[in-house]
Formats: sequence, structure tokens, C-alpha cells
Amino acid sequence: MSPWISAFRPRTLPLALASILTGGFLAKANGQFNGAVVALAALTTVLLQILSNLANDYGDSQNGADSVHRQGPQRAVQSGAITPAEMKRAMWGFGAAALVSGVALLLVALGFAGVWVLLAFFVLGLSAIWAAVNYTAGSKPYGYAGLGDVSVFLFFGIVGVCGTYFLQAQTLPLAVLLPAAALGCFATAVLNVNNIRDIVSDKLAGKITVPVRLGPQHARRYHWLLLLLGVGAAVVYVALTYHSPWQWLFLLSLPLFLFNGRQVWTRQESMKIDPLLKQMAMSTLLFTLLFGLGQII
Repeated sequence: MSPWISAFRPRTLPLALASILTGGFLAKANGQFNGAVVALAALTTVLLQILSNLANDYGDSQNGADSVHRQGPQRAVQSGAITPAEMKRAMWGFGAAALVSGVALLLVALGFAGVWVLLAFFVLGLSAIWAAVNYTAGSKPYGYAGLGDVSVFLFFGIVGVCGTYFLQAQTLPLAVLLPAAALGCFATAVLNVNNIRDIVSDKLAGKITVPVRLGPQHARRYHWLLLLLGVGAAVVYVALTYHSPWQWLFLLSLPLFLFNGRQVWTRQESMKIDPLLKQMAMSTLLFTLLFGLGQII
């Protein structure tokens, strides 16, 4: 099981759950919390994230991004620990599991009362499965065209937070878009750290990520922009909905983001950047917990 657990990339799962937790916290703060909906949303998200990680492992090995030039941890297909055929079967399995979990989520949250809303969310779920697989796998992986940042911002931020909130409250205040955007920016920052680390190998493989397009220094400026926009969106949300000093609790996570930004800026060697992936993901999770608790209290 060791190669499979490694291929699941457990360190990415807290980041995947951050948007679901944020949507749950916001619903709780507004008296709309539904534990069953949040639990099923979390399960669906974890399955989708594992599917995405397996597809990423498979796709990069097939398209040449996982080569001897790659600086990150060795992948399962690249090392031969898991064959391409085995990985494809696992992708089908997790895709089917995510679909079943997603349908259960929609039935629990919406039932059959709003058929058009149900269908809209079903299509959104199918698009999430498509996005998870086709980031680096498929005939035309969009991650190789530099569109991964857009996908991460939408699914880890806007869709994750707003979707979880709506499925509980059956309504969506526009202000919820602000914390959703914050989570989207932080998740994109995690991807950006990953892509800065892999600039050399990605460029050789023809994987034109945002850092490959921008170059190392501009990619680091872009990283600072993502961090500032994320914190700024949370600040604006609290300013618009302010009713208690506790809402500023999330500011306790600010030193972690400042540390990440400074380290990404100063560390030039690829392998020295790799630990900042986990640090950024855990900083996002801490932000989520502090932000959510602050809104509830």
C-alpha cells in the first residue's frame, strides 16, 4: 500500500478540505449549518483530490514532466512502483466513487424539489471530475497550457466555498464570494510554489505553467500578489459584515503567510522550495480554522 498512499499525496488533502470547512463555518455563523451536507461535501472533495493526484501522477509520466530533471518527490508511475494500467484503473475507481458521493450529497442537500438546481450542481460535479483528470492527463491537458491556476482558483475557492454554503442555506449572499476568493488565492499560491520548484523540468517537457511563462522572479512577485489578494479579500469581508472583534481572529495566521512569501522570494534552489508547499497548505488550513471560528464566535 505504501506506493498508493504516496500517490494519494496526503499532504494535499487538508488544502482540499479548507474550502469545504470555510463554507461550513460561514453557514454555521448564519444559522444554516447542516452536518450531513458538510460531511458528504468533504468526502466528495477528498475523493476528487485523490483522483486529481492520481491523474497528475499518470499524466505527467506519460507527457514527460516526470523526468530525471524533476526536483520534487519521485512519482509512483515514474518510479515503476505502480504501472500505468494500474493507475488508470485506480482513476476510474476514484472517479466513480466521487460521482456516487456527489450524487448522495445533492440528494441529501436538495432532494428532488429543485430539479434545475439539482441538474446544475450535477453538471458542476461532472465538470469537477473532468477538471481533476484533465489537468495533466488526457489528450490536451489544460495544465500544460498554464490554465491550472484558473482551475484551482475556481474549484478550491469559488466552487468549494460557495457550493458548500449554498447546499446548506439554499441561498448565496454575494459577500460569501470574498472568503471564497481568499481560499482560491491561497490554493493557487500552493500550486504556484509547486510550479516554481518545477520550472526547469516543466519547461523541458513543454508544460507551460504560469511560472514558466513569467520566469522565476515574476513568478515570485505573482506569489506575493496571491497572498496579498487572499488576505485582502478576508479583510474586506470582515469589514462588510463586522459585528465583533473576534472576526479578526484570522489575522493571527498572517505571520505564516509573510514567512512563506519571504522564503519563496529568497530560496532559489528547487529542493529548498519544496517544504514551502506543505507550509503554505497548512497555513491555509490554519487560516480557515481561525477565520471560521472568528465568524462563529
